[in-house]
Amino acid sequence: MALMATTRTKLYRLLTRTLRPGCSALNGWIRPDPFYCSFSSASSAAAMAPQREAMGFEVLGVKDYEDYRRSLYGEITHKALLVDAVGTLLAPSQPMAQIYREIGEKYGVEYSEIEILNRYRRAYAQPWGRSRLRYVNDGRPFWQYIVSSSTGCSDSQYFEELYNYYTTDKAWHLCDPEAEKVFKALRKAGVKVAVVSNFDTRLRPVLRALNCDHWFDAVAVSAEVEAEKPNPTIFLKACDLLGIKPEDAVHVGDDRRNDIWGARDAGCDAWLWGSDVFSFKENLIWSEYLESLHDPPVLLMQVARRIGVQI
Repeated sequence: MALMATTRTKLYRLLTRTLRPGCSALNGWIRPDPFYCSFSSASSAAAMAPQREAMGFEVLGVKDYEDYRRSLYGEITHKALLVDAVGTLLAPSQPMAQIYREIGEKYGVEYSEIEILNRYRRAYAQPWGRSRLRYVNDGRPFWQYIVSSSTGCSDSQYFEELYNYYTTDKAWHLCDPEAEKVFKALRKAGVKVAVVSNFDTRLRPVLRALNCDHWFDAVAVSAEVEAEKPNPTIFLKACDLLGIKPEDAVHVGDDRRNDIWGARDAGCDAWLWGSDVFSFKENLIWSEYLESLHDPPVLLMQVARRIGVQI
């Protein structure tokens, strides 16, 4: 037991030394800090390279995994791409607290944006006692609770105006301008594409408002499936809608717990948005990231190419 404890301690120290600044280990899991897990300069990134190479990041890198998948499945490594919605496919066009305050001013909302944001975070982090799901059907009861808790305003007209605003193209924008080109190329090559999202029933109107609903072969929404990520059920439902096996799909999302662990529990492959994948068209493995600091356009890889499709 003492030997095992010593080994764990050494491994912990090795990992915390080699993680990017701001990352830490918590309860046995690696926890990236979203505010600090990035390099402030090329020199600091380059300084970490020898340690990462010593740990085997080159040996156990993306290219090796691609070769492994192709040895099993052929040139096209995945038959389907599953995509998270908020934070991966699309994002709010304005900060939430700004919109809550701007719309709320005529209804008597007096909290500052910082106060609204802090109250929103506290409310959102609380267990939702009325249901095991936050988003049931249109999600109105949940969002009424969030809005009133965040702003101190329970005016029904305020809520409806705010709620309806988030079904429009003013509220959202696509994260990656290359997304349409990539999705079309993937589907032309026979790779199916689906959205998998923890969202209420407004997601489909949002996709229509952004004129991207036709990009996808299926949409699995937690409010309709009655299962929220990381529950494997929602990923399995997406695969069922596409008519493929979980092991033939790769999911891309920005949340390690909900997207990566959830997808893998369902038997899917998974890539973390912003780490394994940087855009729908392009991504970098670690060594290429270091080299791209000197010549960014030359050393980018296409996400589609990881699957085996050229853009």
